[in-house]
Amino acid sequence: MIYLDNAATSWPKPERVYIAADKALREFSGNAGRSGHRLSMAAGRAIEETRLLLARLFNVPNPKNICFTLNATDALNLAIKGILRPGDHVIAGSMEHNSVARPLEALRAIGVECTKVNVLPAAGTEYTTEPNAVRNAIRSALRPNTKLAVFNHVSNVTGAENPIGEIGALCREQGIPLLVDAAQSAGTKPVDVQKLNIDLLAFPGHKGLFGPQGTGGLYIREGLILSPLREGGTGSRSEELTQPPSGPDRYESGTMNAAGIAALGEGVRFILEQGIEKIEEHEAALSSRLIRGLQEIPGIKIYGPPPGPHRSGVVSVTPENIECAEAELILDDSFGIAVRAGLHCAPDAHRLLGTLASGGTIRISIGYLNTEADIDNCIEALRSIVTDVTSGFLS
Repeated sequence: MIYLDNAATSWPKPERVYIAADKALREFSGNAGRSGHRLSMAAGRAIEETRLLLARLFNVPNPKNICFTLNATDALNLAIKGILRPGDHVIAGSMEHNSVARPLEALRAIGVECTKVNVLPAAGTEYTTEPNAVRNAIRSALRPNTKLAVFNHVSNVTGAENPIGEIGALCREQGIPLLVDAAQSAGTKPVDVQKLNIDLLAFPGHKGLFGPQGTGGLYIREGLILSPLREGGTGSRSEELTQPPSGPDRYESGTMNAAGIAALGEGVRFILEQGIEKIEEHEAALSSRLIRGLQEIPGIKIYGPPPGPHRSGVVSVTPENIECAEAELILDDSFGIAVRAGLHCAPDAHRLLGTLASGGTIRISIGYLNTEADIDNCIEALRSIVTDVTSGFLS
């Protein structure tokens, strides 16, 4: 199997991730922070070690400002619903995933106003985000009741990178917390919460960080207190009926996923050892190779910016004369290549691209463990499919 669906979940993982999950389940399945026996203490140490590693990766000064969640969607819901109240106003990007768009839509029903600013150029087909245009759009959308701005770091559809540094500086100047969806950048691009003026960073464990599914987290800037999504046992302040006043306990009610978090820690350790710049360079080289090869195939339309520093390993395409879903099945059944066809849980993005009504795109998403041979095989497979359709072999 050639796996090119890393924007959904990375696979395979580094071997150490599998070993860590197995070891945790076998050797310390106690409840972290709930007991004083050795199994509980070992689980607690594994969780705190992962928190420290994540703090190193994202340049977080205090590891306790990172709380663990089920995934990035859980983290985004905690951040959005933990801040916004009826009468508030929020600014969001126009290419957001449903993990942002749906919570915001739900909050409209209770009186939260939302302005979606265009992060695409007024004209052109490359869908490259222009920092000045985004800054001007945010400035024009600002209101006295604006309480939050939320943007993805990298689009899960086009692979385009938002100018988070510029957005963060503007939000900090205006005193508005900035929430960044790092689902497609955590572990694949440098993310420095201090340098980029990020107040809230939502990230999944199971994508670029190489952790297992069911892991993720939220960085919360020091001094920013959110309303928790849930209340319950935390192992701390158990004599009180109210939730602890500060993180991470305030946001981590219930039994922790110690095995998953321990395995996530090994994924983060692998990234730190490899170097985030090396990972970014490798994925950029493969992305450039893919785009150059696809550009040579008549009937393939490529979405997103050209190869370069502001693009990730996410590449969306549409072939002529064959539905994306059918092409996806042929890639799997006939060539052993896994990609994803459809709307990628981002209808706003596809609406702007003009691909919503036609069912979306084929998304090819590269991971650090992919090779040049994987890319070349994918190019040739798509060339074969398009050629067969054009020749009438497929109908």
